Amino acid sequence: MTQMNQPSKPFSFAIVVVIAVAAVLSQSVVIVDETKQAIVTQFGEYRRTINQAGLHFKTPFIQNVTYLERRVLSTDALSQEYLTLDKKRTVVDHITRWRITNPLQFFVTVRTELGARARLDDIVFSELRRELAVHNLEDIIAEKREPIMEKVAGSAREKASSFGIDIVDVRIKRADLPPAVQESVFKRMEAERKRESARYRAEGDERGARIRAEAERERAVLLADAREQAQRIRGEGDAQAIAIYAEALQKDPEFYTFTRRLEAYKKVLGSEDVMVLDSDAEFFRYLMSHLPPKKAP
Repeated sequence: MTQMNQPSKPFSFAIVVVIAVAAVLSQSVVIVDETKQAIVTQFGEYRRTINQAGLHFKTPFIQNVTYLERRVLSTDALSQEYLTLDKKRTVVDHITRWRITNPLQFFVTVRTELGARARLDDIVFSELRRELAVHNLEDIIAEKREPIMEKVAGSAREKASSFGIDIVDVRIKRADLPPAVQESVFKRMEAERKRESARYRAEGDERGARIRAEAERERAVLLADAREQAQRIRGEGDAQAIAIYAEALQKDPEFYTFTRRLEAYKKVLGSEDVMVLDSDAEFFRYLMSHLPPKKAP
């Protein structure tokens, strides 16, 4: 039994050695990818910064590695209420984009991303409160938002540099009135819009009445001109007709009388008209003159 157990001792020792070497190597190798940077500390004291991606080494067991982000990070802060220059309370929700530029300074001052976000929120809140207090709400919401945020980012960048942080930019996601104020503001806006619409309607009615009066005047003038022209043409026609009749009467009075009587017959007598007149009436003189004579009984 003793002889059979002896060969296993070197094998067990080899396994222990391999395990120990693997443990030492795992504690000695530092792998840093492209998105990270690392801080090496020994018993809590800073030793070096690893900025290059790849395989690096450290003293096993006594040195520790803290990985930090190389990429741009973002902090989405909670909404805060601010007071503008025109004394209006405004709820602003902002976002801050930042990166770690000095790993050692970052590690010494804030150590973690959570600590950095807390510091950045305090800085940006302070700068926003100071900057928004010198602008009206309309400027913050509309045309001056971009310059305001650039100024806030610049002043916050100076303060954040002491933590090894570079602020890329600060942006307002939402700027709105507090819920308690929104209803009153909306009512005031509605009243202003109604007043404005009433003014536009009144101006439109006034302009419409003016246009209608002008059109009526032009219509009256056109009708008067047309009537005058019609009367003039009618008068000229009547004058020409009278002249023609007078000329015809002078040439042949009997023929003129005959034609006039035929026109009267045409106007008076229809296909179904019945007239009871004396046969000796002057009106039928020309008709009776062309009838055959009566036969004696």
